[in-house]
Amino acid sequence: MSAPTTTAAGRARLSVRTLRTDRWWLPPLATFLGLSAFVVYGLVRTFMNQWYWVPEYHYLAPFFSPCLSDSCVPGSSHFGTPIPALPSWIPPPVFVLPFVLGFRLTCYYYRKAYYRSFWASPPACAVTEPHSRYTGETRLPLILQNVHRYFFYAAILVAAILTYDTAIAFQGRAGGFGIGLGTILMVINVVLLWLYTLSCHSCRHLVGGRINHFSRHPVRYWMWTKVSRLNGRHMQLAWASLISVALVDLYVMLIAAGAFADPRLLN
Repeated sequence: MSAPTTTAAGRARLSVRTLRTDRWWLPPLATFLGLSAFVVYGLVRTFMNQWYWVPEYHYLAPFFSPCLSDSCVPGSSHFGTPIPALPSWIPPPVFVLPFVLGFRLTCYYYRKAYYRSFWASPPACAVTEPHSRYTGETRLPLILQNVHRYFFYAAILVAAILTYDTAIAFQGRAGGFGIGLGTILMVINVVLLWLYTLSCHSCRHLVGGRINHFSRHPVRYWMWTKVSRLNGRHMQLAWASLISVALVDLYVMLIAAGAFADPRLLN
């Protein structure tokens, strides 16, 4: 009697695309529309290059933070201007957004999201894909997904900078302590960004990886359990933080453009 083989001959061949009868196409379609809307807004907003600073309330739009160029609106550069004035066709965010986008693009959840919704690789579980070959993330450009851990460090720095921007936004019109609707929205945004960043798989590995005995590292074990709990909500936090950063940026833009006044709760 011959031994059973343990190697697969190839992918399962189906005469139909899928045997699923539910609306499997709805989640990838919703993801496609949601991510596309954010990309379009981000491109338009970045190259709009105006209405990102409200000096009266010290609101700085997150898409333009930190603003490090001499081209920045006076008062919006909280960390100085080490970059000289830029041509009109180069907006200040181009020096920071690549790191923020790099963190999201290489994120484990977002890989699944846009692989399914944009590339149909595969579009859903138990649904065949149009691609005849699968090479994984072993070739350019997808091999660059492996630098996610380094983008994580940049994301920590950006989250810290946005936290500083939020703290400054607690200044009132007369220079004292103040709170407005914009301040509250910025706080919510920063909290969601920190939760999303800390729920990252790289963060979970950083605090708990390469340990054979958790009992010998009680502090790191405690941190690992907390990050693991956040990691279970990584998808929800990814979307919540993506939506919040766009909404706060839009809100600051509308206030800066004079569309309406910021409702003030204090000062």
